[in-house]
Amino acid sequence: MKRYAQALAYIFARAQRNQLIEQIQYLQTENRILRARLPERIQTTPAERAALLKFGKPLGPAIRHLISIVHPRTFARWKAEERDGGARRRASKKDGANKGGRPRKSQLIRDLVVRMARENDWGLTRIAAEIGQLHIGRVGRTTVRNILNEHGVDRGPGRSAVTWDEFIARHAKTLWACDFLTVRTWTMRGRLDLYLLVFIHVASRRVFVSPASANPDGAWVEQQARNFTMHVEETALDCSIVVHDRDAKFTRAFDGILNETGAVSKKLPPCSPNLNAYAERFVQTLKHECINHFIVFGERNLDHLVAEFVDYYHTARPHQGIGNATPIQSRDGPSSGPVRCESRLGGVLKHYYRAA
Repeated sequence: MKRYAQALAYIFARAQRNQLIEQIQYLQTENRILRARLPERIQTTPAERAALLKFGKPLGPAIRHLISIVHPRTFARWKAEERDGGARRRASKKDGANKGGRPRKSQLIRDLVVRMARENDWGLTRIAAEIGQLHIGRVGRTTVRNILNEHGVDRGPGRSAVTWDEFIARHAKTLWACDFLTVRTWTMRGRLDLYLLVFIHVASRRVFVSPASANPDGAWVEQQARNFTMHVEETALDCSIVVHDRDAKFTRAFDGILNETGAVSKKLPPCSPNLNAYAERFVQTLKHECINHFIVFGERNLDHLVAEFVDYYHTARPHQGIGNATPIQSRDGPSSGPVRCESRLGGVLKHYYRAA
């Protein structure tokens, strides 16, 4: 029965992917038809260029197959101009600053206007008021608008819509992600699937992994939620948001236990594993670097393997996401001396260090 459920889930996910591909193909065809009826060259405003860059840069090389309003080389030139910070535009404006008319605002004010607009969802009046409170000069709405237009900053109502990456960055210090891990084991009764519940702190990459269970019912999941809240208190790590998928094992009681501690439990949209990438990645790492090297015999064996890996993961394994540091910092070792290798689990896990 489980095999059929997995097959149906795969078919559903593939159907969703095929549907997105068909929608993209339709939109590409429609764009080509509309483009054929427009002038040979379309002039874009700085705000329009900024919007195209905002949504086009994350696509990487794939933008070459999608963009139709301008040539891909033009889009690449826009990116290059954005990287240099508009230095050429500012230099040309500075050269013409003394040609008469009202004096230009100082470069400090101009930079602050652009910075405030990019870092906040403020309107023109609010930005002008903030500049006035700094006692470095006075600006009006029109001046703010002109400065933003010159720098290609979008002033539309959706310019500061929070992306998922921005949400993660804002809440990383208090954000946890959790997911289930299934491991196939062997017992005296034959093959058995065991379940683990994984929690990971996004900012520090510290993890909490529950004991294994062959029956992850509601009572077991609720107990793991209590164990997790006690772990958070013991480690003094903040927890305000816990994200998880829509697995039926995440019951209302599970969410309620988290809410009692002041944390908010957030369910992710269906079919969106990328939004739970931190937990998904740890599960993959645990399997690839540890569990897949063993034939697991029952709960005690699995709990031992996981405990050894979690300790290694926290104290010895470097993590690129936190500058190749370890989640739990140990004391700095000597900078000289013979290099030694510490191995665990029969050499599956290895760590190199300098001996004193």
